[in-house]
Amino acid sequence: MAIVCPGQGSQTPGFLAPWLEVPGLRDLLGALSEAASTDLITHGTISDEDTIKDTAVAQPLIVGAGIAATMALFGQGEDAGRLGGAGAISGHSVGEITAAAAAGVLSAQDAMTFVALRGRGMAQASAATPTGMSAVLGGDPVEVLAAIAAAGLTPANNNGAGQIVAAGTLDQIQVLVDAPPTKARVIPLKVAGAFHTEHMAPAVADLAAAATRLATHRANVPVVSNRDGAVVDDGAEVLSRLVSQVSNPVRWDLCMERLAELGVTGLIELPPSGTLVGLAKRGLKGVQTLAVKTPDDLEAARTMIEEHA
Repeated sequence: MAIVCPGQGSQTPGFLAPWLEVPGLRDLLGALSEAASTDLITHGTISDEDTIKDTAVAQPLIVGAGIAATMALFGQGEDAGRLGGAGAISGHSVGEITAAAAAGVLSAQDAMTFVALRGRGMAQASAATPTGMSAVLGGDPVEVLAAIAAAGLTPANNNGAGQIVAAGTLDQIQVLVDAPPTKARVIPLKVAGAFHTEHMAPAVADLAAAATRLATHRANVPVVSNRDGAVVDDGAEVLSRLVSQVSNPVRWDLCMERLAELGVTGLIELPPSGTLVGLAKRGLKGVQTLAVKTPDDLEAARTMIEEHA
């Protein structure tokens, strides 16, 4: 059984509203909002698309939602520590912070403090130069990577399943749009910067300094890392990878390969879900998947955990 946590761009206006009806989650989200100095409840219920696209808003919102959903699904106490018997957990980009909190590496409060600093730092780095990201869907992977390099872009996310995300300046992205690889489509993403590239380097120093002040614990569930698909359970190493990840590519393709090697038969995506389940359906064929979008999906998730954990 694998639990996966989505990254930036997965958020949609109002997605958090139904979760406020789950007993205890409004109070939890209030506490997480305090830790992040960001009103998660307002942004998750009534803020518009442009507002929640802001990196400084989107990242705490996504991590806070994932932490809340983890509590709703697994509860507190011993079961939460084991994630109900899950065999692995992984998160895409900022979702790795959700995964670290769910696996017990970071406390929920420290995870929110960390992601808030990450979001602010990446927003500031994005403001220095107009940058962005676009997904390249289809095409021959070798040709796609060559076209990305020819445009001066970085393959910031290699998501497998025929999807590579290019990142760089808006002018560089336009070059790729004007001359896409054969049999490939280039689709702009709802993010405000060239994440996981050299453009994010200014955000790394502050995160590294903050990381020295955070307590870490050994992961209760093996964490599959974005860097290289490695299985990591040492808390300090997980945190170190979270810091360096900001300016380095996300290798989700390697994460899915690792999950396959681990023998995963079931995969549940925490909210705001859908993106990683879509990739899994193409890259992990035969694995049962479930996108937990609202509390109505919790019972199906619990049944699935019983079958696969």
